[in-house]
Amino acid sequence: MSDMEKGMPHSKIRGAFVVSILAVALAGCQSDRFSPLPQQSAPQPLSPAPAGTISTNQLPPPSQSMGANQFPDAPQQLGGQQMAAIDPGAQSGAAIELSKNSLLGSWNVSSGGAPCQMYLTLTKYGDSSRGGTRGCSNELANMRAWDLSGNQVLIFDDSGNTIARLYPSGQERFDGQTTGGSPVSLSR
Repeated sequence: MSDMEKGMPHSKIRGAFVVSILAVALAGCQSDRFSPLPQQSAPQPLSPAPAGTISTNQLPPPSQSMGANQFPDAPQQLGGQQMAAIDPGAQSGAAIELSKNSLLGSWNVSSGGAPCQMYLTLTKYGDSSRGGTRGCSNELANMRAWDLSGNQVLIFDDSGNTIARLYPSGQERFDGQTTGGSPVSLSR
């Protein structure tokens, strides 16, 4: 037998092996696993909520049994300016440790009924740190700086005038008001 004839059976075996592997691979492609998803029918619409009748009646007058404490105290007057009745010493839970580093970053602001954002940085701006707002109205639109004085966050305008004072009212929350009397809340 020549060398050519000896190699022939191996090539036939190899060829048959390759053909059988291809057949198995092609058979796998015919599996139901690769078929498209069956078409689903659209969901049935919901029936409308029942509409009842609406009646109007006059509300009864406030009960006198509630006493004089049924409404919160009016804001206090301080130096001719109206200030919110916030007790800076009253904090929920344990005392909140304030530091400038703990206040850095973005805050959600609610002031005068309009939500906006406030940003506090450590970049120097005069004797304070740089800060700013986006989308805020009233005095907060003029914010350029901020500082921490004890447990009070002070907000300043370009001229260094205080435009708002805030006190901690919970973890990651501050409440106070602008010098114009608008309530301000910061939260994260």
